[in-house]
Amino acid sequence: MTARKSTPWHLLLLARRGRGPDLRWLLVWSTVQAIPAFVSGRLVAGAIDDGFLAGRTGRGFVWLGLLGLSAVVGAWATRHTFMRLAGIVEPFRDELATLAVTGALRRSAEAGAAGDTAGVSRLTQQVEIVRDAYASILLVGQNFLVVTVGALLGMLTLMPEMLVLVVPPLVVGVAIFLAALRHMAACQRDSIMAEERMAERMAALVAGIRDVEASGAEDQAVPMVGEHIEAQARATHALARLTAVRVVAIAVGGLLPVLLILIGGSWLVARGATAGIIFGALTYIVMGVQPALQTFVDGISGPGLWLMVTLRRIIEASHGHVDAASVIAAGPSRPATRRERSGARFNGVWCDAPAWSANGGRSHVDATWLSPPRRDVRLDGVTFAYGSFAEPVIRDLDVAVPYGEHLAVVGPSGVGKSTLANVISGVLQPQAGEVRFGAASVRQLDPAMLARQRALIPQEAYVFAGSLYENLAYLHEDARRADIDRAVGLLGMRDLVRRLGGYDAELVPAALSAGESQLITLVRAYVSPAWLVILDEASCHLDPAAEAIVEEAFARRPGTLIVIAHRISSALRAQRILVLDGTQVVHGTHDALLGQSMLYRDLVGHWQAGARCTPVRPSDVRAAV
Repeated sequence: MTARKSTPWHLLLLARRGRGPDLRWLLVWSTVQAIPAFVSGRLVAGAIDDGFLAGRTGRGFVWLGLLGLSAVVGAWATRHTFMRLAGIVEPFRDELATLAVTGALRRSAEAGAAGDTAGVSRLTQQVEIVRDAYASILLVGQNFLVVTVGALLGMLTLMPEMLVLVVPPLVVGVAIFLAALRHMAACQRDSIMAEERMAERMAALVAGIRDVEASGAEDQAVPMVGEHIEAQARATHALARLTAVRVVAIAVGGLLPVLLILIGGSWLVARGATAGIIFGALTYIVMGVQPALQTFVDGISGPGLWLMVTLRRIIEASHGHVDAASVIAAGPSRPATRRERSGARFNGVWCDAPAWSANGGRSHVDATWLSPPRRDVRLDGVTFAYGSFAEPVIRDLDVAVPYGEHLAVVGPSGVGKSTLANVISGVLQPQAGEVRFGAASVRQLDPAMLARQRALIPQEAYVFAGSLYENLAYLHEDARRADIDRAVGLLGMRDLVRRLGGYDAELVPAALSAGESQLITLVRAYVSPAWLVILDEASCHLDPAAEAIVEEAFARRPGTLIVIAHRISSALRAQRILVLDGTQVVHGTHDALLGQSMLYRDLVGHWQAGARCTPVRPSDVRAAV
C-alpha cells in the first residue's frame, strides 16, 4: 500500500481536528488579551487631552492607571492563552512522533533490515523542532492578529482618518515579507538537506576511516564531505541575504505609518485631531503594531521556516510506509475502551470484531476468526533475514500452535529466538510466508487491533513515570482494580506493591531493579485483553522460584502462551518445546526431545550443570501459590 502524499499545510489544517474546545477558548482569551491593544491609544489620548494639557494632573494619572490595569488584564489573559496553546501543540507533537517512529519501523521491517535507530533519532529530533516551531508560530501569529486588530479597531474609534495613513503601508509591508517567504523556505530546505547529506557521508567515512588510511585515500575522501559543506554554506549565505527583505518589510509596515502620521499632522489637526489623539495613534503604532509586526516577521522567518521544511522532511521520510494525513487526523493513539469493543468475550478475554485491514477498509476476515477454535497461531513457510543479502535467520518455517497451548522455544544464544518472537507478534514482517492468527494474516490486521490480540514482553522491561496502577493497566485501560489485584497476587507481586507504597504510588523507573521492572510488565501483560502472550526472556531477572510462579500463572490464564526460555525449568513446564538450531527445527515434549535432538540434550546438560538452584516443578509452584 502506498500512502497518499500529504503537504505541511494539509497536516497543519488536520491538526485542528479534535481541538475544538481548545480553539474556542483560545478565541475567548485572545479577545480578552486584545483589550490592552484596543484601549492603549485611547487611554493615552485621554491622559493628555483630559488630564495633563487640561491642567488636571490627577485625572491624567487616573487615565494612566487604567492603562496599567489593562496591561494586568492582558497578562492574565495571556497566561490562559498559553495554556490553550499547549492543548493544541502537545497532541500534534505526539501525532508527529507516532508518524516518524512508525514510518522508520515499517521501513526497516519491509526492507528486512535492522532498525534504523539513527534515522529514528533524527526524525524524533525533527519532531521536537516542529513542536517548538509550531508553538512559536501559533504564539506569534495569534499575538500579531490580536494586537493588530485591537490597535486598528482602537484607532478607528479614536479617529477613522488615521487608518488611511496606517493600513496601506502595513498591508504592503506584510505582502513584501510573504512574497519573499517562499524563496527563504527553499534556501532553508537546501541548508537542511545539505546538512543531512553531510552527516550521512561523515558517518560512512568514520566507519571506514581505517580502510581510508590504509589505502591512502584521504584526498579522495575529503571532497565527499566538502561538497556538502559548501552546499550548506551557499544555502546559509543565500538565506542571510534575504534578511534585508525582513528589514524592509518591518520598516514599511511598522515605521512608515509613524512617519506618515507626523508628516500628515497638519492634515489631521484640520480634521479635528488633538495632541492627545495624535499621541494616542502613535501609541497604537509604536507600542502595538510595530512590535507585533517585528515579532511576526522574526517568528515566521525563523521557527516558521523550520516548521515547514522540517515537517516536509518528516512527511517525505514516512511516505510510502505510513499515511501521514490519517495519523494526524486520527489524533494521539490511546487504548480502545470497552464500549468501543464488540462486546465479544471468550474465556474471560475481551476481543475485537470485526477485523479491519491496515488501509482502513474491512478485511476479508470476518468476526468468526475470533472464536477460540480459530485462534490458533500458524507459521506457513516463513523466512526472515536482516537484509537482502544476509543469511536467513528463519527459513521455510512451518509451525502450528493450537489455541491454549503452552509452548517453550529454546536454542543457543543468537540462533533467532527473539527474531521468531517478533515475527510471530507482527513486529517484523517475513520476506516469505505468512503468520496467521486463526484465519487472519497478521499482515492484514490493523496495528491497533493486532496490539490488543497479542502481548509481547521482551527482556528489556518498559516502565514509565507515572503511578503503579497506570503502569499495570497500560495495556487495558478498562481493567478493574480487582482484576489487577488478583493478577498481582497470582504473579507474586504483593510485597513489591507494598514496598512501593500501593497502586497510587508514583514510580521512578530508574529506582526500580531489573527484576521489579520485569514483574510490573508481566502483571501488565497478564491483565491485558490479549489471548496470545509471548514472553521473550521476560523473567530472566527473576529468581527461579519467582519465574516459576509467573509462568504457572500465565499457563493457567485463558489463551496461548509462548515462552522464549533461558532456563531448563521453563522448558519443563511447557506442554511442547520448539528447538531452534539454525538449520532445522524440532518440536515435541521434553522426554521425546531428549531422544530426538542432540542439541536439546546438550542444552539441557549445560542448563543443569550451570544451575545454582534446583529447577522448580509445577507442583512446587502450586503449593507456593
